[in-house]
Amino acid sequence: MTSTVQSAPEVRAASRAVYAAFILAGVAAASWASRIPQVRDELGLTPSRLGLVLLALAAGSIVSLLLAGQIVARFGSGRTVATMGVLLGAALFAVSFGYEHGVLPVMLSLFAFGFANGAWDVGMNVQGAIVERRLGKAIMPRFHAGFSIGTVAGALAGAAAVAIGVSVTLHLAVTAVLIAVIVVVAVRAFVPDDAGPAPAVTPSDPTMVGSTAPVTKRNGLSDALATWREPRTLVVGVFVLAFAFTEGAGIDWISLSMIDSYGTSAAVGTLAFALFLAAMTAGRWFGPALLDRYGRVPVVRVLAAVSLAGLALYILGPTTPMAFVGALFWGLGASLGFPVGMSAAADDPAHAASRVSVVASIGYCAFLGGPPLIGFLGDHVTVKNALVAVAVLLIVSITIAGAVKPLPDSADAS
Repeated sequence: MTSTVQSAPEVRAASRAVYAAFILAGVAAASWASRIPQVRDELGLTPSRLGLVLLALAAGSIVSLLLAGQIVARFGSGRTVATMGVLLGAALFAVSFGYEHGVLPVMLSLFAFGFANGAWDVGMNVQGAIVERRLGKAIMPRFHAGFSIGTVAGALAGAAAVAIGVSVTLHLAVTAVLIAVIVVVAVRAFVPDDAGPAPAVTPSDPTMVGSTAPVTKRNGLSDALATWREPRTLVVGVFVLAFAFTEGAGIDWISLSMIDSYGTSAAVGTLAFALFLAAMTAGRWFGPALLDRYGRVPVVRVLAAVSLAGLALYILGPTTPMAFVGALFWGLGASLGFPVGMSAAADDPAHAASRVSVVASIGYCAFLGGPPLIGFLGDHVTVKNALVAVAVLLIVSITIAGAVKPLPDSADAS
């Protein structure tokens, strides 16, 4: 396949389009998450039953991620993100009406939501890695900051909707339509996935070592199967799983645990959720400077420790203000693990789609197992105390963080 070198304006336009894709994905996730307490109350769910409902979304994501590498390789990242944006919008629209008719419509809609989200995630990360290589500097964390900006916007809109009495149906239906329309327009600026190797320069960013490797491709199916046997890729996947579990636990459970354990109102619980997301956004936006200076491994280890400290404050803190401080540090520490893992998976452009798919598939197991695990423990020790499980995985992430060290400057032999 003939590759073409993209001009600087085209790459900048693609960069803006990737930001838009990440922001819209964040808005979708937080819009749903901000209304979980109202959906729970309408359906009369216990924490463990809510965990099983949330499992449907994660299951859809896992099924999608197992196929996403092949989908992106066949149809391209732009077409994949556009199609999945429309599907996700339709699923969110279905949730907005389905929750009034029982658990089954919600679970089916959330499965479709998760399926769309999984392939959308891989598609936009592959395009982000292409843009990152073309620019020759770390920018993936800022794309993920775009996701966090979207989640903050979605959470604040959700808090406002709750405060002024906007129904779940109206809130989610309007959000669904806007997401579906905007994403289709935004991804038109994506560069082709075969946009060619990065410029023959040595990037100053230590996280970009290996990005100048020549591109050689395996057969699609053999590439996908071989990738599941690569030790580094699998360990990076476990690393991403730990941070995904940390992030997902905050998204799914902060609002509810603030209401149930600290006795706050629904609006205050949603504000704590928004603070967690704002801290993640700040970490992802300013994180590239730390990665440029110190490299991936030291930065993610320190941030994992920060998240551990935040969890301790959130779980053990006796007052609501202390819980807010804990949520702040929890979110800040969780900020860079997922995007750094995605960059590590995409170090070799020849196998970026398959490796991002594998790493994302493993990482999304956190969203598959996390909700029922926290929900089950929450039935016995309260949701707040069940969050100790997050601390265990953060300790694992510190131990295996060396796996995200950039590949050598030559092409990966695997």
